[in-house]
Amino acid sequence: MYLGIDLGTSGIKVVLVDETETVRASHTEQLDVSRPHPGWSEQNPEDWWQATLRALDVLARSHAADMAAVRGIGLSGQMHGAVLLDAAGEPLRPAILWNDTRCEAECAELEQSFPALRQVTGNPAMPGFTAPKLLWVRKHEPAIFARLHTVLLPKAYLRYRLTGEMIEEMSDAAGTLWLDTGARAWSEAALAATGLPLSAMPRLVEGSAPAGQLTEELRARWGMETAPVLAGGAGDNAAGAVGLGAIRPGSAFVSLGTSGVLWATTDRFRPNPEATVHAFCHALPGLWHQMGVTLSAAACLAWWSGVAGEKEAALLQALPETPTAPSDVTFLPYLSGERTPHNDGSIRGAFVGLSADTSRAALTQAVLEGVAFSFRDCLDALRAAGTVVTEADVIGGGSRSTTWIKILASVLGITLHRLADGEHGGAFGAARLGRLAATGEDPVGLCTPPRRLAAIMPDPALQAAYEARLPLYRALYPAIKQAQRAKL
Repeated sequence: MYLGIDLGTSGIKVVLVDETETVRASHTEQLDVSRPHPGWSEQNPEDWWQATLRALDVLARSHAADMAAVRGIGLSGQMHGAVLLDAAGEPLRPAILWNDTRCEAECAELEQSFPALRQVTGNPAMPGFTAPKLLWVRKHEPAIFARLHTVLLPKAYLRYRLTGEMIEEMSDAAGTLWLDTGARAWSEAALAATGLPLSAMPRLVEGSAPAGQLTEELRARWGMETAPVLAGGAGDNAAGAVGLGAIRPGSAFVSLGTSGVLWATTDRFRPNPEATVHAFCHALPGLWHQMGVTLSAAACLAWWSGVAGEKEAALLQALPETPTAPSDVTFLPYLSGERTPHNDGSIRGAFVGLSADTSRAALTQAVLEGVAFSFRDCLDALRAAGTVVTEADVIGGGSRSTTWIKILASVLGITLHRLADGEHGGAFGAARLGRLAATGEDPVGLCTPPRRLAAIMPDPALQAAYEARLPLYRALYPAIKQAQRAKL
C-alpha cells in the first residue's frame, strides 16, 4: 500500500493506492489563503501541517488495515512558495506563495545582478518564483532575513515535519531560480545573487529516490506496521505528469487546476526563456519538461462563482454542452497577474463588451473562454520554443466540465482526452513516487497512462469562430495595461 500527499493551495489531499494502482481511499482538508495586501498571497505552514495530520487521521480511522500496510509515501505540492526557517527549524513568517506578485521590482534586480540567470536556470525571473521573494524579504524585512537559516519549498516543509529531514527534489527545486537545471544541482552563483549561502538549501535527490523515513511517533499514530520510506516527490505538475504516465518525450497534458498548465515532456534541458516558457527538471532522472503557465484557471471560475452567488456546478449547468458561438463578452483571466506569455505580475483581469442584455450565462461562458485563450497563449509559446503539441490529456478540477473541455479543444485546435480519475492528479503521482522509492522498480513499467474516457476534438465551426476572436483577446492585454498605467 502506498500513500500520496498533495499540498495544494486550496487544500491537502491524501490518497491510499494499493498494489494494483487502485485508489482505495482519499480525503481532502481545505486550506485558506491570506491576502493582507493587494497582490500578496500567504499561508501559515503550521496550517499545512495540521491539515495533513487531520487528513491522515481520517484515513487511519476509516481504512486502518490499509494504513497499516503503507510502505512508501510520496509528496507533491504547490511550487515556488518560500518557507523561511530559523536555526531551530521554526518558520520566521507566513509562507509567500506561488501566486504572490509583490516582488516584481526584485525580479529586475535579480536579472541585473546575475546576467547568467536565464542560461543557468532556464527561466526568466518572475514574481512567482522563490528567489525574488527572498530579495523582497531582505529589503523589506531585514530582521527576518538576518535570522534566516534554511529556505524550504512547501512540500519539503511537510517532509521535514514527517521525517525530521530537510530534503528537496529536482522538479520543485527547478522552480526556485536557484537550480542549475541542466546539471540538476544548486547554483551557488544564483544563491549568492540573493544573498544566500549553499548551506541555506536542503539536500537534493531525484523524485523517485528515498528521502527520509516517517518518524516513529507518526508511524505509531497512524498504526503502520513499519515506518514507510518517503520519496523525493515532485512539484504539483511533475507529480501530475507521473500520475498520467507523461514520462516519455512528447507526452503532453493540460492541467485545469487553481492555476493552469500546458505541459510537454522532453528528454533534455530545452530552455527558451524569451518565450516565457518554463524549462524544469522532471521528477524522474534524465527527464525535463517545458511548461506554459496561466496563473488563474479554475480559480477564475471559483472567483466568478463567489461574485455571482451561485455554485460552480449550477453556473456550468446553465450553459449548453457545446456552445454554438463565442460569448459576446471577453474575459481576461489575469486575477493574479500572468506568466506565459506576459510575465506580468501586476496586470489584472477584466470583462469587456458588457451590455444591458448581458446574462449571467454569457459571463460564465466568457470566463471559460478567457481561460482557454490564456492556454492558447501557452500553446503558441511552446510552439515558438520548438515544441509541437497535437493532443493532450486533461486533468484538474476543471476537467469535470465537458463544456469547458470542448471550448478548450476548439480554442487550442487540438484533441483533448478526458481521463478516468483525472482529478487524483498530483496525489496519485506522489503515491507512485512513494512506491518507486520503496520498491526500486522501473518507472516505465509502473507509470502507465490512465484509461482515456473520451477524445474531444475541436468543433470546426466553433474553432473558426474562436480563431477570429483571438486577435481581440490579445489586443486587450496592452489596452488594459495602458489603462492601469493611466490609473497610476
